[in-house]
Amino acid sequence: MAAPQNPTERAELAQALRTAVRGEVDLGATARALTTMDASNYRRVPLGVVAPRDADDVAAALAVCRAHGVPVVPRGGGTSIAGQATGTGIVLDLTRHLRKIVELDPVARTAVVQPGVILDELRTAAAPHGLTFGPDPSTHSRCTLGGMIGNNSRGAHSVAWGTTADNTHALTVTRYGGDTLRLARGTAPEALTGLPGLIRTHLAPLRTGFPELPRRISGYALDALLPERGTDLARAFCGSEGTLGVVTEATVRLVEAPAARALAVLGYADEAAAAEAAPGLLSHHPLTVEGMAADLVREPAGLPRGGAWLFAETGGATPAEARAHAERILRAADALDGTVVTDPAGQRALWRIREDAAGTATRMPDGTEAWPGWEDCAVPPARLGPYLRDFRALLAEHGLRGTPYGHFGDGCIHVRIDFDLLSPPGVARFRRFSEELADLVVAHGGSLSGEHGDGQARAELLPRMYGDELVALFARFKDIWDPDGGMNPGILARPARLDENLRFEVLPKRPVDVEFGYPHDGGDFSAAVRRCVGVAKCRTAEPAGTGVMCPSFRVTGEEAHSTRGRARLLHEMLAGDTGDTGDTAGVITDGWRSTEVRDALDLCLSCKGCRTDCPVGVDMATYKAEFLHHHYRRRLRPASHYTMGRLPTWLRLASRFAPALNALARVRLLAALTKRLAGIAPEREIPVLARETFTRWLNRRWGKGTFIFSNDEVAMVWPDTFTEHLSPEVGRAAVRVLEAAGRHSIPAGRGLCCGLTYVSTGQLGKARKVMRRTLDRLGSTLGTPVVVLEPSCAATLRTDLPELLPDDPRSAELASSVRTLAQYLEEYAPDWQPPRLDRPVVGQTHCHQHAVLGDAAERRLRERAWLTGELSGGCCGLAGNFGFERGHWDVSVACAEETLLPAVRAAEPGTDVLADGFSCRTQLEQLGGVRARHLVEVLAEGLGEGTE
Repeated sequence: MAAPQNPTERAELAQALRTAVRGEVDLGATARALTTMDASNYRRVPLGVVAPRDADDVAAALAVCRAHGVPVVPRGGGTSIAGQATGTGIVLDLTRHLRKIVELDPVARTAVVQPGVILDELRTAAAPHGLTFGPDPSTHSRCTLGGMIGNNSRGAHSVAWGTTADNTHALTVTRYGGDTLRLARGTAPEALTGLPGLIRTHLAPLRTGFPELPRRISGYALDALLPERGTDLARAFCGSEGTLGVVTEATVRLVEAPAARALAVLGYADEAAAAEAAPGLLSHHPLTVEGMAADLVREPAGLPRGGAWLFAETGGATPAEARAHAERILRAADALDGTVVTDPAGQRALWRIREDAAGTATRMPDGTEAWPGWEDCAVPPARLGPYLRDFRALLAEHGLRGTPYGHFGDGCIHVRIDFDLLSPPGVARFRRFSEELADLVVAHGGSLSGEHGDGQARAELLPRMYGDELVALFARFKDIWDPDGGMNPGILARPARLDENLRFEVLPKRPVDVEFGYPHDGGDFSAAVRRCVGVAKCRTAEPAGTGVMCPSFRVTGEEAHSTRGRARLLHEMLAGDTGDTGDTAGVITDGWRSTEVRDALDLCLSCKGCRTDCPVGVDMATYKAEFLHHHYRRRLRPASHYTMGRLPTWLRLASRFAPALNALARVRLLAALTKRLAGIAPEREIPVLARETFTRWLNRRWGKGTFIFSNDEVAMVWPDTFTEHLSPEVGRAAVRVLEAAGRHSIPAGRGLCCGLTYVSTGQLGKARKVMRRTLDRLGSTLGTPVVVLEPSCAATLRTDLPELLPDDPRSAELASSVRTLAQYLEEYAPDWQPPRLDRPVVGQTHCHQHAVLGDAAERRLRERAWLTGELSGGCCGLAGNFGFERGHWDVSVACAEETLLPAVRAAEPGTDVLADGFSCRTQLEQLGGVRARHLVEVLAEGLGEGTE
């Protein structure tokens, strides 16, 4: 099926869709670029995206597409791993509007949902009734019920609750052309002419051609239509990967959720030993039996001894019952070592290792890239041990490496393999390996797909599993449903080759000229962008615990403002720069000058949350700075880049006139004019300048001769721009605390700057110059421990400095000297006991602290000072210059209202509000009328009166 090629045909299609559909219709470059890829190795360029408002819109869009001969692919969270959520025609985005839980019946234990409902939203709605939806893939925080039905998803609890098909009662489905069918157990709708005859005349192959194993997801489930199985058309539709029709409503089964859970963690010598032990645990009826090997676990904290582990989760009506169940499994298991974890936080920490595996496994321990493609094949559980040995041998034979993990209790293995998908020889080896692995899986009685579907990755190989006769029946089944071939062509029936449409082939063949060093990507910006494999953890509706990523997506709900969306746009920008033409060329064609990429990055807060929270470590703050540098090179920049981007310079000049400037800032008309000229949001208040800078105060004290000590007693308190000119009280408090701990502060040189504001606005040439000047001025004091009170500046010194000056050894030396105050005290004054404050605290961990520096030392310091309470995650929304810039006010406020402001409002009287970042304190003051303080200020206050 050929899509419209010329501009006139595309314009006619767009007009027809806009006339027929009430939802959004977007055939622009941004919408197309955002949907070229899912979480697989594949890329197909669509004509555009339609976001239907309801089932009628779905039918109308499908009717228009059929009339114009345009293919359609339904898309949920875009987390498919085999390429089935990409297409060359119109992508139906079912996540924007069709996300209603229509009905939840706790008595019948059913729910009626629209296809865009996020799995965790359904689970949250069912939880008050003691119910849940059983299948739970690791993407549960962002995958949709429609996508789960399309792929027949399972997840970690499949040994207890089965597949999505097992938990689906009925479906409402719209076919290509617009007619709607109701699918349920019993009979086939009359509209599916020829289906009863197809089944009746091929009973023998349908009864004998499908292997019996827990995780057979490959191909169409035609055996569900056998008369002895109740002719269950809804079940047969599950796993059809968008090739038959579009689900507009589903009735699903809910299961009873255990009131309490425990986790038996069992250690084995290697993964084969763990795999062979897994089937023996099933007789104890665990909820899960998950497995992973040591090469997946970078930090094995909390795991028992072993080279591989099984996670066997148990449930019970009480914690004691759940624990007793887990302990029975522990006693019965023939493990090297084991433990039972009942603490919910401990269980979450262990499950996070497992759930993040789809991302972390994309990087081998040495940093080599690894890819899906053979992500989820399955064998009978009793064959899993021998299969894994043969699988490892096949990897070695081809010179490949992989990190298997997955649902050992069901015989399903996930693995990312270090295929070379960039060169023709590497792609050829990918094909040979895939063919041989398919034969190996079949030899062990397995299924090419055990969870994520065949898509383009495996559908070509289905004859090796089912034989030609059954595969021919798959094509006939597809034709009965979709005689025009418009639903997701190239997937499942008459599939595309597994080695075409690879998303890497359009990227530049040579490294792109960039400013940052990208040390974790071999200096290659394309490799940095390739990090995003589409697992979409950035698309979660709320931050996980103390997590940050991705605040702008949570506020807007728009893919373009997610980390993944921005990475996709950068990918298409690089693809468009190669000069290739045709249907597979990059959608973004003007390179670094792209307005599409610029607009998507505009709402990136540069919070750096993705650097830590993204399983593969995408660092969008760095990519944004890189893009802005090139985008505005030799061009006029926004006013805010000249004002807030060069803030250190302006504040140094302004500090001499602080009283007068503060007075002028209180004149409303002058302030309004200043903000307009400076590119500052009119809603913002201009911060007050300090009358005496921090270094002036420190030099005044130092000038008395007080601070002449040996080097091992000295710390340099870094005079960051914010502490220096806007909140010197934080620096003064730090000096008092350090003195109380027996440490002493020396004044830093004049004019030191980390370059933060230049980096965040993409003025990288200027940032590099400022950083070199800073290193020059530090001179012989390099190597002295540096206490940095502003988390953003500490993060800049730790990461941006060495990545912008990779050839200057002094940058690495300074970066390694940087400590937060808590880190410094813990390392250099471990015996110091802070004052006992006995007060509750509330606030937010700074996003850069979370992402780059870590906050473990701060947590321990608060505990030692008897400051109780947890700080929230997320981002305050001010984020340096972001929240001050014109046009960002609404997003900035919405970010603050997500977790920070509600937590502060809910705090009891007498609670201290902590915020170590100047931006966070400013946001709390301007939006909440709350005076927040740096932790060091609270500690200094607890020390009693001090002198200056």
